Amino acid sequence: MTTGRQDQGRSFARLMPRGPTLLIVGVMAGLAFPVLADSMRPLMAAAIFVLVLGTFLQVDGAAFRRALRRPLVWLLLPALAMLVCPLAIGFAARGAGLPTELVVALVLSVCAPPSSGTAAVARMLGFDGTVPLAVTLLSMALAPVTVPLIAAGFAGLALDPLALAARLALLLGSASALALLLRRQAGAQLARHSRIIDAFVLASLLLFAISTMAGVRAQIAAQPRAAAICVGLALACNLALQVVGAVLTPGSLAERLTAGLILGNRNVGLVWSAMGAAASPMTTLFFAATQFPIYIAPRLIEMLVRREESSSP
Repeated sequence: MTTGRQDQGRSFARLMPRGPTLLIVGVMAGLAFPVLADSMRPLMAAAIFVLVLGTFLQVDGAAFRRALRRPLVWLLLPALAMLVCPLAIGFAARGAGLPTELVVALVLSVCAPPSSGTAAVARMLGFDGTVPLAVTLLSMALAPVTVPLIAAGFAGLALDPLALAARLALLLGSASALALLLRRQAGAQLARHSRIIDAFVLASLLLFAISTMAGVRAQIAAQPRAAAICVGLALACNLALQVVGAVLTPGSLAERLTAGLILGNRNVGLVWSAMGAAASPMTTLFFAATQFPIYIAPRLIEMLVRREESSSP
């Protein structure tokens, strides 16, 4: 039985190079088949937990310590991701005169830490996954403090910052504790099967992508203008953050695109899950809209990299 599960994991791991395409398929499947999305919605929290757990399991101590020697990793990118970007986006949204509810949704999506699947996505694209993994872990450590503070500043009484911090700390703490236990008990096996762990992260990303589309089709039909605004804002925000990351990061094209992914693709599900019933319909719609650029971006980057490689002598 164990061998069969391992074979299934290896088979799924072989799909990793096609991961960017599969992520788009997941979003579109959830949108095209509302019943499928609705059936997956109860599994959203479990998918988020697996994403976070997979991130912690992939920590390579030596590579992590080497990455932390770079100020870009331990200071610049976490500070940009968790403080500068959400504050800049929030003030820009207010200055643009966006409705308060939309400003709150926009800020909450950007103050979320980088997506737990970014390291796996980087590997799908042939990039080094160490930097996104290190930045994600550092950002997650900051999240229970920065997310409630920023949320309180822009959301007013809409959120209980202490309750949000407690939910974030519980999710991150339980995932990190389980990862530590697993690494102590089966560290060598985890190192040998890192690609299979990536495959489980990819599966969780697909599950999350499908589940976020629950009710979205009906909302689009009921509020087509609001849905279009949310999708447009989500795309513009994600693209702007990716450009900021690519421009501010020195190094090769791969390193700059990786930094863009870190800043642009956020673990919105972490904040979404922590908010619980406090998420308004507009916030829910915007959070769902953020999934489109998150899952489309890897495919676009893959096309850009291939074009760059084909044009190189």
